[in-house]
Amino acid sequence: MKTRQFVSGDEAVALGVRLVRPHVIAAYPITPQTIVVERLSDFVEDGSLKAEYLHVESEHSAMAASIGASGVGARTFTATSSQGLLYMAECLHYASGSRLPIVMMNANRAIATPWNIFGDQMDSMSQLSVGWIQLYVEDAQEALDMIIQAYKIAEDPEILTPVMVNLDGFVLTHTYEIVEIPGEEEVNRFLPPFSTSNKMDFDDPKSLCITAGPDWNTEFRYQQHQAILRAADKIYQSDREFGEVFGRKYGGMVEAYRCTDAEVILITLGSVCGTTRLVVDSMRTDGHRVGLLKLRCIRPFPHEEIRQICGQAKAIGVLEKDISFGCEGAVYCDVNSALSQLTTVPQTLNFIAGLGGRNIAKVDIERMFLTLLSSERGQTADHVRFAQLRSE
Repeated sequence: MKTRQFVSGDEAVALGVRLVRPHVIAAYPITPQTIVVERLSDFVEDGSLKAEYLHVESEHSAMAASIGASGVGARTFTATSSQGLLYMAECLHYASGSRLPIVMMNANRAIATPWNIFGDQMDSMSQLSVGWIQLYVEDAQEALDMIIQAYKIAEDPEILTPVMVNLDGFVLTHTYEIVEIPGEEEVNRFLPPFSTSNKMDFDDPKSLCITAGPDWNTEFRYQQHQAILRAADKIYQSDREFGEVFGRKYGGMVEAYRCTDAEVILITLGSVCGTTRLVVDSMRTDGHRVGLLKLRCIRPFPHEEIRQICGQAKAIGVLEKDISFGCEGAVYCDVNSALSQLTTVPQTLNFIAGLGGRNIAKVDIERMFLTLLSSERGQTADHVRFAQLRSE
């Protein structure tokens, strides 16, 4: 039966993992993810989770072990953050290219140097091209629910692609909230036992991690690309089915908030969506027609949804916690790609904020909306703006 608990985002992830019953957990600690694998070790020790718990010597080994486990048909989980995710980078390609439905939680954290343990999204944004589905959550409840949904999506025979569920470091991983924990019977009804033919099997021998030279490599990459594109429909389907079983729905790949008549829309992702929603309500009270578009999925990217929701707005802002040095934010690039297909393209501005864990306050977001409103009225602004920059 379902219960309610006061837990952190990390603990919510661990509780979600226990409910999906993985066969293998590959664990290596790194702040601010460590609590996830610590709680999972508690569950294995107390017998509430029957799983093989591998305490490996590095993040690279954690992903290598996950690949091996998934390669013989085991449901597999691991977790990491920041430099750990980068240390895994070589193996991330092996996992996706082998079409292994591993689920990993990443605690978004700044990358070195300068050394910093606090949360931004530079780590996961640097890995957009590794062939993993990338999901971003706003709060602890969504974190637990998306761990469950991630397996539903990844293990679908038409997808068979690993999934990365991203939580903002400390802001979400270490913040405590009331979270509804589903009952095992509900989860079992939503998520069937894992079964796949894409595995090493004595009775049906096949090769994984094969070689493909110039003659065939393109076709394998095309298949990967098509699988992630198909995942968009599976994300919506999973969200609908999850709502039917658990009574909670998140909108699929995006959530539009007060965007229908908005003159300007701010697009963002992760925990800052909650703060932005409050600012939208406050500014609406003052007569400003502003809206929020929450991105829940970055790979596959919701091109069509962005065009449909933002097509009538006069100015679009993208607030993100990353920067591609010498260019602009990674999300901003993708948003502009989507909007470029419109007959009339709204003006766009890129707001870079929260790097290294710097706080993004309501007043900061209100200034972004006011900047968008001013630019819509003809005032010019640099298209990439670092919020809260000391030189300003």
